[in-house]
Amino acid sequence: MTSSKSRPVQIAPSILSADWTRLDEQISDAEQAGADWITLDVMDGNFVPPITFGAQMAAAVRSLTELPIEAHLMVEHPEDHIEDFINAGVNCLTIHIESTRHPHRLLQQISERSVEAGITLNPGTPLSEIEAVAPICDRIQIMSVNPGWGGQQFIPQSLSRIRQARTMLDACGREDADVAVDGGVNESTIASIVEAGANWLVAGSAVYNKRESVADALARLRRALPDARRG
Repeated sequence: MTSSKSRPVQIAPSILSADWTRLDEQISDAEQAGADWITLDVMDGNFVPPITFGAQMAAAVRSLTELPIEAHLMVEHPEDHIEDFINAGVNCLTIHIESTRHPHRLLQQISERSVEAGITLNPGTPLSEIEAVAPICDRIQIMSVNPGWGGQQFIPQSLSRIRQARTMLDACGREDADVAVDGGVNESTIASIVEAGANWLVAGSAVYNKRESVADALARLRRALPDARRG
């Protein structure tokens, strides 16, 4: 088995920061530039203040790309939406530990549909909250900003949480599971994030911005990675 410390880093551009009037082009640009996944930040206006989109957007994105798609459900009552997103064709569903009383059941439900099951937690939530479900997760995602808006600065204390997540997965025999990071991933933070133990990174405004093309942005992120992790 490939060590989590040596496997190539996967980068998942978030279309939250994309130009939605050119979504087909923006997704195609990411795919051609070597993105590994596409991330959909699903917000309901309750769990976090903004409202973004639902399963219909996931189905539309599925029709536009062959890349795997992750749906990050920043919603209350995620159990009401899981089947819709799976039927829309997503490859991973990530739920918040703070959003449900039944995380174990929901993660099992996701896995039983042959979709990767991810658990994420806000910056103020102790990692001990997810210890019981870590063995059945395909991915632990560390929120390194408070969820709801793109373009926020990385919270430095997230690095110790990344290390804790990696240790937790390894201790329960899930060396194959990913440690993901969402928030503040850019060329200045990416190396320290990866060195702390993350291997799956969501990038929004670092990929979709007015300064450069998507290809140049992704290349900039890859260049900032430690040499052994560039893939």
